[in-house]
Formats: sequence, structure tokens, C-alpha cells
Amino acid sequence: MSMPSFATPLLGASLLLLAACASAPSPRAATTPPRHIASTGTEAKAIANLASASGSLVSGRMVLVQVEGGVRVRGLVGGLVRNGAHGLQVHERGDCSAVDARGAGRYYDPLAGAQQDGAVGTAPGRIVAGPDGVAQVDLLVPGAVLGGGADNDIVGRSLLVLGATPGAISARVACAVITAAQ
Repeated sequence: MSMPSFATPLLGASLLLLAACASAPSPRAATTPPRHIASTGTEAKAIANLASASGSLVSGRMVLVQVEGGVRVRGLVGGLVRNGAHGLQVHERGDCSAVDARGAGRYYDPLAGAQQDGAVGTAPGRIVAGPDGVAQVDLLVPGAVLGGGADNDIVGRSLLVLGATPGAISARVACAVITAAQ
């Protein structure tokens, strides 16, 4: 079986194009600007008043204090699932205006930047409610600072409580904007 007369030039042109693409320099990988990580912030203390989200009854008040190695988060959260484990995380934006707190954006790791929702991280972590639905919080946000505007500054970001009920795991059940204490 012979090739039609138009196929040979067409095949040759195709091979030439493929060879040109293979030898072209690859585009530069997108580079992210270097992050400015501060060792201390300009504020000694911040507050986060948690308000319910996603139709929950969860609320609480957190006091954040700059300590060596990060920010310590302490306080009480009520209205939680009794004896349930919940998440407490810093999120990238200080916006709790949406009913489901989606305006807070993605999970935020002070040392790595914004992460996808559901990302496993250490900022700050897991809290467990007692039989009364109240959790006493005492956690460290490693690498975070309060104030100063560095990339690891968490003032102006959100603190979220994530749900623990079946079907609502990771639902945003409370949200607060982290604000410098006066």
C-alpha cells in the first residue's frame, strides 16, 4: 500500500514541528517571592471573639500571646459536640461575614503560607470538648507572630473552629478575626 502524494510533505512538516517543540527552551518555572518571616511581632497580645457560623451554637473567646517560638492561644469554646474532637485553625483572611465563614479563606500556616482547605497542619490544632460541650484551649501556633506585617503575622487573619459531627467534619462552626489587644 503506497502513501498518497500529499501525505509525505504533511508528515515531514509534522515531524519538523515536533522537533522544534522538543528543542525549544522550557518556560521558566513560576517563582514565588521570598517570604518575610519575623521572629517577633509588634504586639504582645491579641483577642479572637469566636461567633457561631454555619448555624451552630459555638462561641468563645481566645487570648493570643506572643511567646518564644510562636503564639499561645488560650480560652474557652462552648456549644461544641459533647466529648467531640474539633479543629482550631488560623485562616488566611480576616473575614467572618459569610454565614458559613467561607470569607476567611483557606487554612493558613504562618511558616508556609496559605494551604488548601482540609490541609493537615499545626496552626493551632485539635481541641476536645468535655461532656458539657466546652473545650479549654491551650495551644501553640508555631512560628506565628502578632503584628508587624510580616508574612507570619496572624493579626488580621481569622481563627476558625471546625465541626466534629458526622457529615459536618471540617464544617466551619465558629469564626473570629484576630485583633490586637488594646
